[in-house]
Amino acid sequence: MAGCGTKQVDESSKKAIPGIKSIVAVASGKGGVGKSTTAVNLAVALSQEGHKVGLLDADIYGPSLPNMLGLKGERPQVDTGGQVIFPLENYGIKMMSMGLLVPDEQAMIWRGPMVASALGQLLNGVAWGELDMLIIDMPPGTGDAQLTLSQTVPVTGAVVVTTPQDIALIDCKKGIQMFDKVHVPTLGIVENMSVFICPHCNGESHIFDEGGAETLSKEFKTEVIAKVPLNIAIRENGDAGTPIVAAAPESDEAKIYKDLAKTVMDKVTTLNKRKITIPVMAG
Repeated sequence: MAGCGTKQVDESSKKAIPGIKSIVAVASGKGGVGKSTTAVNLAVALSQEGHKVGLLDADIYGPSLPNMLGLKGERPQVDTGGQVIFPLENYGIKMMSMGLLVPDEQAMIWRGPMVASALGQLLNGVAWGELDMLIIDMPPGTGDAQLTLSQTVPVTGAVVVTTPQDIALIDCKKGIQMFDKVHVPTLGIVENMSVFICPHCNGESHIFDEGGAETLSKEFKTEVIAKVPLNIAIRENGDAGTPIVAAAPESDEAKIYKDLAKTVMDKVTTLNKRKITIPVMAG
């Protein structure tokens, strides 16, 4: 992989996490596009479908999942030897985050190797139990956390989140290329804040432009698997620790996430059956 800054991935060096059938990364090229909101609502929707789901917050520097799952201020139990951490649960989901282990006001001023070590502990030192899927909410970008994940555990696929805005699409493109280079299939693109629907007249406004995600999906031979509107209820419920899929399961927005969950599960099931080997892209 000369020229891309990544190492050749040795598939044989990856170690499956006992009890976990599939691992799906939810990623974005840049911050602020709604990646964590997507990960949380995807996890809740999968749980509502009867699947056993875990959710790992891999954003060491800016963990947000404790707030979004209503677990802010809670602390996980650790076994007497200090070697195993027991995840917290809410909405039928097992969740672990660095935000559960350190005070909210404490900044994580760590270099890359420390981040990689912490992520490894969160992956392998947590008593996840039997899971149909572990969803990993990745930090934005294409750095240490992404490489550590892709080089140490068998990731079934990635969901890449973007907004229609040109600058977000540029970074989304980099994220897809990174996953290609480390042999992780892109399950599809989620276009967040796709359109604003006026609550008064139901008129649609494409505040962040439109059509970009479709163009990107064609370029990389993938697809847009969800378009989530810009809606204040999604933000308000996320801030309140009650994801929209749990707070308003019959809403139009919840239906979008439920359809996304079904699509992701179908794609993961197909990949697991085929045991697809992703070819190496030219560096």
